[in-house]
Amino acid sequence: MEKKPPLGLKTTDRHEKFESLPQERQDALLNAAVETFGLNDYKNASTEDIARRAGISKGLLFFYFKNKSDLYLYLMERVMDKVEHFVIDEGYYAIDDFFELFRYAAYSKRDVFEKFPYLLEYSVRAFYPQHKDIKHTMNDWMQHQIDFMFERYFSHVNFDKFREDVDPKYVVNMMVWIADGYLHQQLSLNKRIDMDELIHEFDRWCDMLKTYAYKEEYR
Repeated sequence: MEKKPPLGLKTTDRHEKFESLPQERQDALLNAAVETFGLNDYKNASTEDIARRAGISKGLLFFYFKNKSDLYLYLMERVMDKVEHFVIDEGYYAIDDFFELFRYAAYSKRDVFEKFPYLLEYSVRAFYPQHKDIKHTMNDWMQHQIDFMFERYFSHVNFDKFREDVDPKYVVNMMVWIADGYLHQQLSLNKRIDMDELIHEFDRWCDMLKTYAYKEEYR
């Protein structure tokens, strides 16, 4: 996983020892952590399982990471980097329509999740942190993501299509709220997220919000 500038979680330069490892060894450990945290909530995810899947000792795992929460927060940074690497490409910046951009990103993410088993489950669990070791940090980070996403990923969008009384950033919030409710419902029902079904629902949400947000001639 390629390392990029941090996205706002509380990780530091103390991970230099880990990042000095060959890339394949970094990937082995991070993939083991994604699988373990994807299959289990934070409390029940075992660092022994992570070490075993990565082919290292538990002691060596904690040589690279201070503790379980340190690994978890670092992993979230790297997962976001991984998704961004696959989603934000030349094709992304060639699209200036707000909703088409949303769709492009959603379909690209589907491809990423299909390539990396357990990444979707891990990502969904990360949006609903319950354990005291990570809850405050993750919730604080999530609250700042809307502004971050909007400024970084929508700067090239043509907002002239929006009605004058509609704030595009508010529409981003609405999309997050809708998706959040959908994912929370699936988790509460103990259902595994079906990516094709999610994409189908996402298309419907885009059509609905486009009707609300765009001027009549652009709907």
